[in-house]
Amino acid sequence: MSEPAPLGLIAGEGELPRLVARNARAAGRRIICVALRGNADPDLAGLTDRFRWHGIARLGGWIRTLRRAGCREVVMVGRVRKAEMFALPRWLQWLQYLPDLTSIKIWYFSIRDRRNDTLLAGIADEMQRKGLTLIDSTRYIPEALAEEGLLTPDGARPVTSAPPALRDAAAFGWPLIKQIAALDIGQALAVKEREVIAVEAIEGTDNLIKRTGPLCPAGGWTLIKVAKPDQDMRFDVPTIGPNTIENLHQAGGTGLVIEAGKTIVLQRDETLVLAKKLGVSVLAMRDGG
Repeated sequence: MSEPAPLGLIAGEGELPRLVARNARAAGRRIICVALRGNADPDLAGLTDRFRWHGIARLGGWIRTLRRAGCREVVMVGRVRKAEMFALPRWLQWLQYLPDLTSIKIWYFSIRDRRNDTLLAGIADEMQRKGLTLIDSTRYIPEALAEEGLLTPDGARPVTSAPPALRDAAAFGWPLIKQIAALDIGQALAVKEREVIAVEAIEGTDNLIKRTGPLCPAGGWTLIKVAKPDQDMRFDVPTIGPNTIENLHQAGGTGLVIEAGKTIVLQRDETLVLAKKLGVSVLAMRDGG
């Protein structure tokens, strides 16, 4: 039996690229890593068979590295600090990120707007034209997807066992954030007593949480984080982990509602033990549940 082609890994920030690399190697895949400069963890080099730094706006370079290594399938995971790019004037963006011709073509000619889904779909289409298929980012980490119910260190309990205030917050906020997510504005919002406190936009969930704390100094609020109604599992899948719980606690949040089957829970045991310790209830629900 011939050895499978190596798996390409386009890696941003956080634990998720490391998890994918470990699991894919355990499944017998060699890993060719395109590490996004300023985002990826250098320690990934020890988990991959080939490791190359590339600029975030150097799509042509990503493609050349992956094709030369014989990749046909690619996973794209990890955070990219998009807000930092928009903090710079246009001329400074060009100087700092030095986009190559492939990236310029995508950015200015191939996409209708600059929202995450549009941009990532444009990247996926360009890679496909060059023989690289972007695959479901959860293929090698199915055990990391949240199961339905009230999540505890000992396993999931029925949704009905969640605190009534948490279920009420979910009933109120879920349809609102689903509409916002459908518009590709953000995928999380903070609510308390059937009032919206804050909505996620370009800043990301961690900064939303930090922003919510001063807006609700009494605490006791709930974060609801969902997948888009037509979530493309190839990229931008909702993710939580220990940092999410710690940030919530520090900002006065006491509840977290996520979408079962479409949310990645990093370091599951550590995350849920910490949630129990800090008094943060974590509820995973199905859409329409």
